[in-house]
Amino acid sequence: MVKTAISNNIRRLRFDHGEMTQQELADRVRVTRQTVNAIELGKYSPSLEVAFRIAQVFRVNLEDVFQFHSESGEPDESTQHAQGRGGPRRRR
Repeated sequence: MVKTAISNNIRRLRFDHGEMTQQELADRVRVTRQTVNAIELGKYSPSLEVAFRIAQVFRVNLEDVFQFHSESGEPDESTQHAQGRGGPRRRR
C-alpha cells in the first residue's frame, strides 16, 4: 500500500494576509482554533468542505493551499499538472 501525505501553505497564506491569526481564520472557516492548528501542522486532514472554505478565505485555488504527496515525498504528478510552474493563482 502506498502512503500519502497532504501538506499545506496555511501559515504562509495567513502571514501574507495581514498576519491573520489562527483564531481569525478559524472564525471565518467556522472551526476551532485547535482545528486550524492541527491542519496547519499536518496532524489532521480537513474535510473537503473545510478545505474549500480555507481556500475561499484566502481567495486562492484549493491546490494553492493543499498539496498531495506520494510515498516518495514528491508532489503527485496530477497535483504538479494542476499547479503548473507558476506561483499561487488568485481567484477572480
